[in-house]
Amino acid sequence: MDSSTTTTISSLKTTISPNPNPNRTKKTPTLHYKKTKLPSFSTFKSVKCIHSPPPNPKPSNSSPFICTAVTFSPSETTELVPSKLHHLITEFQSLSQPVDRVKRLLHYATFLSPLPDSFRVDSNRVMGCTAQVWLEAQLDQYGKMRFWADSDSEITRGFCACLIWVLDGAVPEEVLKVTTEDLTALNVGLPVGARSRVNTWHNVLVSMQKRARMLVAERDGKKDFDPFPSLVVSSDGIQAKGSYAEAQARYLFPDESKVQELVKELKEKKIGVVAHFYMDPEVQGVLTAAQKHWPHIHISDSLVMADSAVKMAEAGCKFITVLGVDFMSENVRAILDQAGFGEVGVYRMSNERIGCSLADAASTPAYMSYLGAASGSPPSLHVIYINTSLETKAYAHELVPTITCTSSNVVQTILQAFAQIPDLNIWYGPDSYMGANIAKLFQQMTMMSDEEIAEIHPAHNGDSIRSLLPRLHYYQDGTCIVHHLFGHEVVEKINDMYCDAFLTAHLEVPGEMFSLAMEAKRRGMGVVGSTQNILDFIKQRVQEALDRDVNDHLRFVLGTESGMVTSIVAAVRHLLGSTKSSEKAKVNVEIVFPVSSDAITRTSTNSTSGLNSVKVGDIILPVIPGAASGEGCSIHGGCASCPYMKMNSLNSLLKVCHHLPGEKNKVAAYEAARFKLRTPNGKSIADVGCEPILHMRHFQATKELPDKLVYQALYPDSNGRSIS
Repeated sequence: MDSSTTTTISSLKTTISPNPNPNRTKKTPTLHYKKTKLPSFSTFKSVKCIHSPPPNPKPSNSSPFICTAVTFSPSETTELVPSKLHHLITEFQSLSQPVDRVKRLLHYATFLSPLPDSFRVDSNRVMGCTAQVWLEAQLDQYGKMRFWADSDSEITRGFCACLIWVLDGAVPEEVLKVTTEDLTALNVGLPVGARSRVNTWHNVLVSMQKRARMLVAERDGKKDFDPFPSLVVSSDGIQAKGSYAEAQARYLFPDESKVQELVKELKEKKIGVVAHFYMDPEVQGVLTAAQKHWPHIHISDSLVMADSAVKMAEAGCKFITVLGVDFMSENVRAILDQAGFGEVGVYRMSNERIGCSLADAASTPAYMSYLGAASGSPPSLHVIYINTSLETKAYAHELVPTITCTSSNVVQTILQAFAQIPDLNIWYGPDSYMGANIAKLFQQMTMMSDEEIAEIHPAHNGDSIRSLLPRLHYYQDGTCIVHHLFGHEVVEKINDMYCDAFLTAHLEVPGEMFSLAMEAKRRGMGVVGSTQNILDFIKQRVQEALDRDVNDHLRFVLGTESGMVTSIVAAVRHLLGSTKSSEKAKVNVEIVFPVSSDAITRTSTNSTSGLNSVKVGDIILPVIPGAASGEGCSIHGGCASCPYMKMNSLNSLLKVCHHLPGEKNKVAAYEAARFKLRTPNGKSIADVGCEPILHMRHFQATKELPDKLVYQALYPDSNGRSIS
């Protein structure tokens, strides 16, 4: 708790009369406040319980609760939780001043039963709370949930007291019916750190619900939960849980001879390396280690790769090797040419095509037909995901004025465009999941206050968001085969067993995963965005834990391509190694890989001819057997590993480096060639295809669309094509 909050609480405590005996006999927290008359619920009259913690942390056969009556009719048990919750909502909403709500919380904190030391263990910690919070839950012999909680923050103790008053003694089904939206209605704004404190309501509730699910499963004799594979990073090292995690961890400490071999080639021949986060773990492990010896190695999302290549050329690199899919090397080649570095060679990592399901979706006749409809609805703007080919960008830009976007800036790009161009129609593509998620996000914004909307974009309010929704269109037939893997079964398992963890999700995931991560984001436990957004979120949460300087275990569910883990682990290890926390404080960071239970793991030792193929959209892919022990990939959800990205092998990188510069002919098929084709208007594909990227650069620098693009949208030529 920060000092200003502590001061506020100290001054408030003088107006409240807490129980003078801290060792008082525990009683049911009736939560009566002196000046508030609680409603008389007939269903409460038949029950009088003394809520006492058991003498040991293990449940016993005897109930730890002494009740004069424990029988309810079905209607009574159904109404009990909603009635209590309704009372709390009415009570807190009646207090117009935040200071009065704080007083009420501090008063209720005095009713919270002391928590035995045996319950103050790491496994009982509630993640995501600024303060330390412990929660114990048991299912009693009558099938009712029993909860105990405590915190080192008095305000948080008040939160816990209220939640326990509402949910203690309820059947599990009633505990699971309460939503974080119900708690939002309590209107508990605090003078200092309001958002982080209010998140405590939500995070404690989610932990209560997770415990209820687990206890019911145990009672019903259901199979124990098989955890997803994970990597646990601590200052002592890395622990892999599960064979898939072991495979990832194997390359975090690469062969030093491979590292030195690569560094020698890069230094002698002045070769720069730009790689995407989704690289094969072996390649990323070697590159991460090599970064310490050669500065011109950069691992990032697709947006930054071309920028990094330009900086490397400016620093004297003669060649740039691109570890990604083909549209990434195309972008690097075109941007280097635009920057005046046409003599710098650009090399891919395969002599075959390295595709991308999204880029392929945007190069189909169906996508051009989609843009044809856009060209007939002026004023129109085409917002295209950067994960598309330069050729697609060029053709699209001549049909409809086009600006590229990334998953980290797409929302701001669209909102700015709607604010800057009256009556604009926006056509987003090609990622259907991202388009649907953006539309859903804007729908959710209509339920926000104007002040909350202004925090997202100052030019908008509720009316403007509602007015833009009918003018937002997105392509319906483009998906990323990696993020498509986050299907129903995986999401259901995350919701059941990892709901109290930090959830990360790329904007390209299906709607179920998006909704789950957005709910977590609202209570400070999630992030939805780009790969860089995910990395930054994890780093921020780890740093916050280190700053608190108390033992903590942070768990993050990785909702994107598993190749991200190398950069995440490297960043986390750096933070854990550089902290100056006390010797007693120990922070562990667990990275969880969602994997489908029906993942394919077996193959014949004699032949691969028996393997089937899977159709994902228009793409036919062979089924690749996964790791052992039931872990691997499937179309229903899995290890989220891109087969195209894995074409960028360490051997290919070393091969290209070995043959440069004297034996270019041996790697000629690896070179990223310049576009020689022309657009329908007779212009260079490279020139026209780069313009939407440059429009995005302008937006990133100024937060406004360039005048040229606005003019193109407002005044298309007589043939329906934008003026370039």
